[in-house]
Amino acid sequence: MFEFLNKVKEHKFSRRTFIGAGAAVTAGAVFPASRNKLQKLTAVQAEELQSSEGEWIPAACWHNCGGRCLLKAEVVDGIVKRVKTDDTREDSPDNPQQRACVRGRSQRQQVYGVDRLKYPMKRKHWEPGGGNKELRGNDEWVRISWDEATGIVASEIERIRNKYSNRSILVTGGDIGRALNLVGGHVGTWGTTSWGSWRWGPAYFGLQEGYFEHSINDRMDLRNSQLIVLWGLNPAWSSPGSPTYNFLQAKKAGARVIVIDPMYSESAELLGDEWVPVHPGTDHALMLGMAHTLIEEDDPDSNPLIDWDFLKSCTVGFDQEMMPEGADKEANFKDYVLGTHDGQPKTAEWASEISGVEAGVIRRIARDIASTNRVALLTGWAPARIKNSDSWPQMFMTFGAMTGHMAQPGRMTGVSCHFGTGNGGPRLVMGGGSGVPPGAENDVSDSLVHAEMWDAILKGEYTAGYNDKRDIDIQMIYHGMGATLQTRDGQSKGIDVHKNVEFVVTNGHFITTNAKYSDIVLPATTPWEREGGFNVGNRDALFYYRNVIDPLFECKDDAQITTEIGMKLGFTAEEVYGDVSPRQQLFNQIAGAQVINKAGTDYEPLVTITDKDITEWGVEGEPQKGRITVSELEEKGVYQVERKPGDNYGYIAQEAFRKDPEANPLETATGKLEIYSEALAEYVKGIGFTEIDPIPTYNPATEGYEDTYKNFQAKEKGDYPLQVINPHYLRRAHTIFDNNPWLREAWPNDVYVSTADARERGVKSGDTVVIESKHGKTLRIAHVTERLIPGTIGLMHGAWVEMDEEKDIDKAGSDNILTGAIATGQAISGWNSTICDFRKWEGKDLKLDKLWEPRTV
Repeated sequence: MFEFLNKVKEHKFSRRTFIGAGAAVTAGAVFPASRNKLQKLTAVQAEELQSSEGEWIPAACWHNCGGRCLLKAEVVDGIVKRVKTDDTREDSPDNPQQRACVRGRSQRQQVYGVDRLKYPMKRKHWEPGGGNKELRGNDEWVRISWDEATGIVASEIERIRNKYSNRSILVTGGDIGRALNLVGGHVGTWGTTSWGSWRWGPAYFGLQEGYFEHSINDRMDLRNSQLIVLWGLNPAWSSPGSPTYNFLQAKKAGARVIVIDPMYSESAELLGDEWVPVHPGTDHALMLGMAHTLIEEDDPDSNPLIDWDFLKSCTVGFDQEMMPEGADKEANFKDYVLGTHDGQPKTAEWASEISGVEAGVIRRIARDIASTNRVALLTGWAPARIKNSDSWPQMFMTFGAMTGHMAQPGRMTGVSCHFGTGNGGPRLVMGGGSGVPPGAENDVSDSLVHAEMWDAILKGEYTAGYNDKRDIDIQMIYHGMGATLQTRDGQSKGIDVHKNVEFVVTNGHFITTNAKYSDIVLPATTPWEREGGFNVGNRDALFYYRNVIDPLFECKDDAQITTEIGMKLGFTAEEVYGDVSPRQQLFNQIAGAQVINKAGTDYEPLVTITDKDITEWGVEGEPQKGRITVSELEEKGVYQVERKPGDNYGYIAQEAFRKDPEANPLETATGKLEIYSEALAEYVKGIGFTEIDPIPTYNPATEGYEDTYKNFQAKEKGDYPLQVINPHYLRRAHTIFDNNPWLREAWPNDVYVSTADARERGVKSGDTVVIESKHGKTLRIAHVTERLIPGTIGLMHGAWVEMDEEKDIDKAGSDNILTGAIATGQAISGWNSTICDFRKWEGKDLKLDKLWEPRTV
């Protein structure tokens, strides 16, 4: 059945128990079906394999969690026997080991999974034009050759572009565009994805979005903070690697921690001195109540709560005197908060009614932040994944500016997320480029936004800008990478789209949701089966990986797949992908790797390369002097810049700007932080969905807390009285690992429901419940807890949809079955603005996820 089995059978074993081999060799590195076969082998064979010593090879931990830590695989006779993590250095608070989490340590389950796609497959009832398209998602699969598979894909590309146009071909990711652009191009996609309203807006008012650029200080400076506010982020679950450890160092240095979140998270349990539960999507209202408290209670002489010097020198728009030239002076932030013109002061009581936080608590926290000398105001992206949250990042910046907690040691305001969690700043070490030349330009300018695209395809019209609607007729979808059908808004409509278009193709490792609803699936290699490369995690470290095993079965890497399709379209391999070999690409990345110099002022080569290295690698290159040798890099798999307090590598976000705003202006229209930003308002308007004010006014979320009521003022609950949040937890990295048997067993995919809400509905832990929104229904096993604010359910992000077509219900707990394709503002994907209800399921109870059969082909 599997090449792995054949290699195991070839070994000769001494007679001992097989149990140890089952754990050390594979335990599940082979998966239940194959494990049973392995256990029939003699104990002698198993023991010999277990006792064999192999080579430890730096292996990719490649999934998009933000950690991407150090992983090493012990390889015996071409088989990964076991994995380990960072043991290349002594662990210390200043220079922690780059340790992998449970997901990285279960990576063998991904590579050797029983459900790996092994061969090109065709949907049984597919034929040119789609065949029986309704069977997508439930049809049988037929094994075909690579020649037939690439021939079908190329033929359908030509047929569809000739019948409709290149504007009928949608590519959701990957590099297949290199081939398609040679024949005229394709439609693309765009969106705010994980960032929510932090993705595009902050550049217009002067803050950073937390991924490409950072508005928070580095981890060493975090220890200087006296108070850390974690607003809507849970690094213990969502930011693997060292972020939580870094927060612990700050706490040990004396920082207090306030956690503001709908859920009492692991981070709140580990780090928090206080948990402030808040209704999802009402963070903006809560912060306005805090701002009102400071404005009302501030007295520069006896009770200074507002940093007027910072506001006057570094911002525009706070009050009438600070408005930018030409703007309506009455449209300032202070007057809005006081209700001067709309008659509604944004008091703590007003904010309490919306947010669920007691007015006294709102005032106390506001005073605490304002009166503490050094505060880190840190937020994640989750509170910004809300419909109509376009002004929320600007509000967060405004409160940080009011209190002056920006751009100084121990003082920062901004996003703490992904690999920059608790550790902002430019990278200290980075890999080089591969040298692959850019492909042909795309002649098609159309691009569909994630929050609208399924609806747009069904309607045949998409929003291209302000008052700009354009026709679209998508008939082919190519999923080159990612999990688009699983992770985009309005999954029910996405499935409808996939059952209506004429042709769908997916490159993949498994029968993911994309692949499940495809006509052709092409088996791709994992990074363990490729030449190698670099992964990046936190700013201090760079991770190198190299080939671990040969490609399994008939899997090919994505570049090969693209090239072969391009050749079937009539082009040479060089025209599609250039003539840089995979080996040369890897060498180029090594040669181009850079590290910060000792003075912290510039970068220098990381790796020493000799003439001997170039000869042994069989590549082109030049000798150079660096910090480590090629062999050291190949052996260790990580380079980490040594840190210590007061070194030259620290980072204080926007420090130069604060010291001299005139000499170091920001890239905004005024050169300052814009509490009043015409540019932001114009940008949002130009997207074409909804509009905002230049100052951060509160706009209730579409399908947010207020919409759980028929009548908010009368507090009359509606048909969908509960809100949904989608925590990222250690079962998955987004959607990856959902099929992993070890993680399914360790991390059940229960829905978290509050004790009060469960009692009201007669539900107890272990009951199967149906969760329903106006957009769809899903089943889950209830986990009743006091860890959620009542009125909220926690449906973990990323479960692979498993539709019961007859009942029109998902059985897997897919969060996007409940979301709608509703585009607002800058087209934010508003997963945390979803309303629902749940009740006890009257049908057959769900089996535990760990007992589900894998999607084998």
